[in-house]
Order: sequence, then C-alpha cells, then structure tokens
Amino acid sequence: MENITFARVIHVLAVILWIGGVAMVTTVIIPAIKRFGSKEEQIKTFEKIEGRFALQAKITTLLTAISGFYMMYELNAWDRYLDYRFWWIHAMTLVWLIFTLVLYVLEPLVLHKLFKEYAEKNPTKTFSFIHKAHWILLVLSLLTTAGAVAGSHGLYFIK
Repeated sequence: MENITFARVIHVLAVILWIGGVAMVTTVIIPAIKRFGSKEEQIKTFEKIEGRFALQAKITTLLTAISGFYMMYELNAWDRYLDYRFWWIHAMTLVWLIFTLVLYVLEPLVLHKLFKEYAEKNPTKTFSFIHKAHWILLVLSLLTTAGAVAGSHGLYFIK
C-alpha cells in the first residue's frame, strides 16, 4: 500500500498545482490583463503568462493521469465507473480529459491561432470570452475536487 499512498500524494499535489494555476489565471491574471491600456500589451502579456502556465499544466495533468490511473489499476477500482455513487470519478476523468484535449491538442493546433486573430480584431470581447471559459472550467474543477474529497471519504451525496 505504500505505492498507493505515494501515488495519492503525487495525484493531490499535481491537482493542487494544476487547478490552483487555473484559479490564479481566472481570478487574478485575466482580470489584470483586461485592465491594460493597449491590446498589444494585453496580447503579449497573456501569451507570455499563459505559455508559462501551459507547461506547468501539461506536466501536472500528465502526473495526475499517471497517478490516477495507477491507483485505479492497483485498487482494481474500474467497476466504480459503473456505480453512480462514484460520480466524482467520472467528473475527475471528464475534467482531466477536457484540459488534456485543450492543452495537448486544441491549443497548439487551433486555439493559439484563433486567439491571436480574434484578440487583434476585438481584444475586449476575446478576453471576456476567455475569462468566462476559464470561470466555467474553474467551477467545474472545484465542484469535482469537492466531490472527490467527499466521495473518497465516504460521503456519496447519492444513496
């Protein structure tokens, strides 16, 4: 069981860094950037900060996946996907999948180009959209985290 404990520690630390970073971007960085005077300064600053965070997010989502799937394998807990009381496992997987698709597929192939194009035309509308999207992802992540902590300690919410 020592390996499970180590995997759980890695999992929790990775999630803290990942979702904590999303919280920082959502509640501090984007609002500050939206107040900058010029669109050039907004775009340059956002890309610089988001680019640095994207690397952290890629590493932490990878560590989250490795540790999470390792725990599911070692505990032979795959049947929890078939039990609605473990909805939080589905939610964790969904949140992880959304972020992974955005970080590894959509952002490098599509979103980076679209951001530059739309931010040049209408930075106010673009940053407003990005801010709303980050809020949605943050709220979904926090609800999932709350459900996972409660559920992993026996509080199922659903009987």
